[in-house]
Amino acid sequence: MAYCADVADVRLTSLTKSFDGVTAVDDVSLHIADHDFMILLGPSGCGKSTLLRMIAGLEDPTAGDVEIGGTRVNDVEPKQRDVAMVFQSYALYPHKTVQANIEFPLKVRGVAKPERAEQARAAAATLGLTEYLGRKPGQLSGGQRQRVALARAIVRRPAVFCMDEPLSNLDAKLRGETRAELVALHARLASTFVYVTHDQVEAMTMGSHVAVMNRGRIEQVGTPQEVYARPASVFVAQFIGTPPMNVLPAGVVEVGPWLVGIRPEHVTVDRSPAAPTEGSSSVEPSDTAATVTLVEHLGHETLVHARVDSGLGQEVPVVVARLDARDPAPAMGERVTLRFPAEHLHRFHADTGRRVDERAAEVGA
Repeated sequence: MAYCADVADVRLTSLTKSFDGVTAVDDVSLHIADHDFMILLGPSGCGKSTLLRMIAGLEDPTAGDVEIGGTRVNDVEPKQRDVAMVFQSYALYPHKTVQANIEFPLKVRGVAKPERAEQARAAAATLGLTEYLGRKPGQLSGGQRQRVALARAIVRRPAVFCMDEPLSNLDAKLRGETRAELVALHARLASTFVYVTHDQVEAMTMGSHVAVMNRGRIEQVGTPQEVYARPASVFVAQFIGTPPMNVLPAGVVEVGPWLVGIRPEHVTVDRSPAAPTEGSSSVEPSDTAATVTLVEHLGHETLVHARVDSGLGQEVPVVVARLDARDPAPAMGERVTLRFPAEHLHRFHADTGRRVDERAAEVGA
């Protein structure tokens, strides 16, 4: 008999997975609330897909526990976990019609033909597939095939949807449309979504919570706004955001032993070059002299790249500033002053890369 969760929360406790001595997931603990849309975000090879597969039962943990609805499911078969998996590759039967593909999970369960046909039509209608029910996958576009895969998952009415980069094979326009469809689908269904992606746009626009992963471990969990506004580490700061956060060495922006980060939209570009203070070879850290190395006009905004004159005898990364497209932009090679407002600064430990608490920064100063 299949296990069915009345409450579809997922709890991972000290979950670890190793392959031939290589640790893919390293002691991960995470609580995914009932009806949440949790995004597992990170670069290729960070362990996010392995983590998802352990939730679905497709991989056995080396250590730790997986609970769904408060019940430990480590030893429960995948088909009995009340979890539906949606893959990047669609995984449709090419010789079956759209209707037969959607019906298939119900057929395996022994649902009567009239009932499964009705449920398949309802799932197809939810995703705008009614007119394609008689076609085969080869007659559909990539976006339509992905919607068929979603409909096949929906028809099972699972407690948890596990989605492994389902939009990666779609073009940019279809990805945008399907993102909106998935958000609307989550709002309609009483299910928990766990969604794997390396695309931060998907994470920021779809998820109610984001778990950012790096090298098999979770760096931060929070709402999309939280991980953007208060990144817990340099890795999160530079993985979330396009362009990523500027992170400058200690002493360039302000006095202190920590790295300092600032989002491009918070950097002010003053076309009046900063003058050195009397008796000093450099300007005040908050008013930093720089040379423009690149200007990108993107229509809706302008990105200005400038190399800072640190005066510290060390190489400093290029700073990117985001300007309104209506503002006059400096020219390449022009000398400018970059201003870094104190209220928008983020401080990180120089050795660990972890966020420095504001109070600790004040004490250190």
